[in-house]
Amino acid sequence: MRGLRYCRAFCIAAVFAFPAPQARRADAAEAPVAVDAAIVLAADVSRSIDDGEFALERRGYADAIQSQQLLDAISAGPHGAIALAYVEWAGEGEEKVVVDWAVIRNDADARAFAAALTAAPRSFVGRTAIGSAIDYSFALFAESAFETDRRVIDVSGDGTNNQGRLATEARDAAVGAGAVINGLSIFNRKAAAMGGYLALHTNPPGGIANYYRDNVIGGPGAFVVPIDDFKSFGEAMVRKLVNEIADAGRPGG
Repeated sequence: MRGLRYCRAFCIAAVFAFPAPQARRADAAEAPVAVDAAIVLAADVSRSIDDGEFALERRGYADAIQSQQLLDAISAGPHGAIALAYVEWAGEGEEKVVVDWAVIRNDADARAFAAALTAAPRSFVGRTAIGSAIDYSFALFAESAFETDRRVIDVSGDGTNNQGRLATEARDAAVGAGAVINGLSIFNRKAAAMGGYLALHTNPPGGIANYYRDNVIGGPGAFVVPIDDFKSFGEAMVRKLVNEIADAGRPGG
């Protein structure tokens, strides 16, 4: 038993002594990489999104990242590069980096990011903690090894905040620290048709797009792209990312 305890202690020590490498994390020994924008894609995978809708959402992200329209927008920027990280979130404490920070300059970079994204399993099926997702996403900027004046949290979702910190509090803190938060609001017709709490959660008074405008987005030029069908997610995400990159390339953007 004593030998077993020593073995366990050694193994635990070894894990902490040799951490797994992570992509483009801050390192004092490396010069920061200049990019036109650092963008955290924060995707809602809460329980109101069923497996079919999740598959359309995930495929929409992958297609958008590889689209020629987006690659053209990236190449037109002063640095010809952006940094992306992809996060999935649901309830409070349910946040995960699915694809870590990566520089996207060209088609090969985009394909590699999309391949890593589509290969990963769904992270959660929980409640909807938008405030926690914003806090988690904002913390990732401190861990990235990029030099940029534009830090964007790109939140997509189909419901109101129903757990954890208020979305408005998290938004105000992130915006006050220099981030911009944009939104892609999804009107979930299937959930809204079920009635009861789920209908109110996904279709609050004034609609989910207005909820995002009032409670989620913030910062200079912040905007919401509303959609009412998961099948149009990819097309909407292309427009959203192109606008974000264009904003980064404008003087004062």
